[in-house]
Amino acid sequence: MNTRTRGTAGRLLTALALAALAAPAAANTLNQNVSWTIDRSGTNTTYRVVAYGDSIYAGYNGSISSAALYAAPTVDAEYLSAQWNANIQSVRRARSGAVARDVYEGKIVGERSYMQHSSTRAVTFEMCGNDGLQARSAFKSQTGTCNYSGINAAVNSCRTYVAASMDYINANAHPNVRMKVIANLYYPGYDADNTLSSCTDANTGQRVNMRDVFLPALARMNYWMCEYARQKGFDCADSFAQYMGRDYDSNGDGQVDSDALRYVAGESESSYVTRISQTLRSTLRDANFKLTSPSTSYDYIQSDDVHPTYSGRTVRAGIWGGSSGSVAPRYTSFPGGKSPIWNRHGHERMGWALSVYNPATPN
Repeated sequence: MNTRTRGTAGRLLTALALAALAAPAAANTLNQNVSWTIDRSGTNTTYRVVAYGDSIYAGYNGSISSAALYAAPTVDAEYLSAQWNANIQSVRRARSGAVARDVYEGKIVGERSYMQHSSTRAVTFEMCGNDGLQARSAFKSQTGTCNYSGINAAVNSCRTYVAASMDYINANAHPNVRMKVIANLYYPGYDADNTLSSCTDANTGQRVNMRDVFLPALARMNYWMCEYARQKGFDCADSFAQYMGRDYDSNGDGQVDSDALRYVAGESESSYVTRISQTLRSTLRDANFKLTSPSTSYDYIQSDDVHPTYSGRTVRAGIWGGSSGSVAPRYTSFPGGKSPIWNRHGHERMGWALSVYNPATPN
């Protein structure tokens, strides 16, 4: 290939990537499906973990043709492999750029056969991130009087399809499934949103701080993810708390920040939103600078300021089709229930948060 051809091809791939993930058009999505098995030495038994979602579970890394092998669901598969002394097939059916309705209709309903297989032991999903990102982008472009209807619509759509997804999984997953878990939303761009809007509030006549607008809306989404999980027999992996809080007590309230931020079963929506957006607001921190101790930080967000960081190789996923294969576990045991890198990358942290709910046995 000559230089000119390579340059044209590069521009084409860039254009395709932007088109595939453009907002707010919900139809501009990109399938990124993979199926990789954690192949554990000394066993021939294989169980399946099925994960439905958008670019987060896809392991999106900026490419339209590849994705992280060790996205959160596959990280959890490593934990399960050690816990159950079995091979674990991590099936990720994801669509980058998809809003909640698209994940529900196109993946959970449209590709239900993956969770109906008799080897399936765990089903997990995440959604609503693109609903929030699209509403945020639209709000940032406003001039004149601020219109909050798009943000409220995103919250309501998230509630609708989270509940529908849980109901559908409950009705359609194989009876052998032992674990059902949703992962809620962290706040990408937390620091970047600490700026004034171009529009003005109808009541005050002043421009509004965009983080003040978006944080309570995201908290409402996260509340209903975890509350519906409580109501419908799911567990809730609280990505917001894991990503946005320090792993030590920064405000002297006697609780580690990342624990204090977690959803509390049975609390009201107003209580949760107030706790996140007001009471514990000072303990929140941009996930680009996750503090695991007062002197140690890790970057949980890639350079796009949206997607989680990851460790390890990439695999084919996207415009040229998905991939499947097997790989030996990186770690054969987890003393204390944590890998050596459990808190160093966004996907490793989310995978560990999922693993907390792993059942002791597959049967």
